[in-house]
Amino acid sequence: MCGVFGIRAPERDVARVTFFGLFALQHRGQESAGIAVSDLGRLTVLRDMGLVAQVFDEQKLSGLQGEVAIGHTRYSTTGSTQWSNAQPIVHHGKARTVTLGHNGNLTNVEKLRNELADEGTPLSTTSDTEVIAALIANDPAPLPDAIANAMRRLEGAFTIVALAEGKLVGFRDAHGFRPLNLGRIDGDPVLASETCALDLVGADHEREVAPGELVLIDEDGIQSTQAVPQAGAGALCLFEFIYLARPDSILAGIEVHASRIRMGEQLAAEAPVEADLVMPAPDSGTPAAIGFARASGIPFSEGVIKNRYVGRTFIEPDQGLREQGIRLKFNPLSEVAGKRVVLVDDSIVRGNTTRKIVALLFDAGAQEVHVRISAPPIVSPCFYGIDFADEEQLVASSRTVAEVREQIGATSLAYISLDGVQAATTRPANEFCRACFTRDYPTRVPAGKTLAKFRFEPSRA
Repeated sequence: MCGVFGIRAPERDVARVTFFGLFALQHRGQESAGIAVSDLGRLTVLRDMGLVAQVFDEQKLSGLQGEVAIGHTRYSTTGSTQWSNAQPIVHHGKARTVTLGHNGNLTNVEKLRNELADEGTPLSTTSDTEVIAALIANDPAPLPDAIANAMRRLEGAFTIVALAEGKLVGFRDAHGFRPLNLGRIDGDPVLASETCALDLVGADHEREVAPGELVLIDEDGIQSTQAVPQAGAGALCLFEFIYLARPDSILAGIEVHASRIRMGEQLAAEAPVEADLVMPAPDSGTPAAIGFARASGIPFSEGVIKNRYVGRTFIEPDQGLREQGIRLKFNPLSEVAGKRVVLVDDSIVRGNTTRKIVALLFDAGAQEVHVRISAPPIVSPCFYGIDFADEEQLVASSRTVAEVREQIGATSLAYISLDGVQAATTRPANEFCRACFTRDYPTRVPAGKTLAKFRFEPSRA
């Protein structure tokens, strides 16, 4: 899960627009941020570790002049959290220079790295993103054909924004695992992972880039081609609806916030409980908690106050940092004392955050803590761009609901059904990837169901 953004607007400060677009996509990656601009073919790239507002300031933005820009916020799934893996990544190839930002994860990256090595193409990073850039940069075919050729060789998830030959490029894998949207600011084309970024920069949402579609944007306008056939009805990640996307974004024509409220309503119908108040695990559990409270008639309360200057614990790259973030992040209100509390959260992955909040509530005097989860049990890793732990680290992968309840220390525990969460999206099941809940993957996945995140790091080999 990363955030990508792109714009072509000769009369605008494209770096500044991209900065604000990335600001809206900060939730999709907190490890690094970067912007690349093309000024009549002259490329300037600034990328660094940290949040968008930490990487860029007025002076740095003023040095990024051009008519085309792309930007990226990183959340790592292949390759360590270090400067060399920050994006956009630049690859100077035999045919062209390609600057690229990637949201997703390749499942055949090791094979492709070996093929590039056999062809004499050196790689300077340990992420899978440079492989995509290298394939395009070294292909002597015209740019649209070079991209299509690369897309046919790639397996897994890839939503891309790129600069090449002065053009703004956007494309998605044939399954459409990760979102990409096309909008316009007074006619100037904009690409963004989520519609919330279009909203922030004042762009009108035009449409989604289709799975397998290639969009080339230059002075002649937008050229769209179906570079590779769409795979069935697509396989948009269902977890985008549950957790990843911002609530104010539109996915597959559906407002995410509204779908999460429906998840909470369905959860209340499937797993009722007698209690005094409903509260969310902030902030990701809030819409579902609102829905649960509405459907159950139990009063809604915040219950726990979140320190919003602490990042998302789920997407911290290191377990030690993740647990530290949990300790810093939450503080219960006195009103939970003596109450039977329903704690609503979007998901349980490793169980650390949920266990900590449950303990905090009991320490604050809660009489009972009933945990309700607006996602089914996560039982299998994701190979398409979410840093779910290896299967043995997923708390629900080998445990019953009763065993997970004991693990987190709750009075009771219930998950929404897969049919229930699917109904809340109002879209058919065949349009989604649901593999983390079902172990049924839309593409080939590596044997042994593992993709070691740091497998290309020299010190970790």
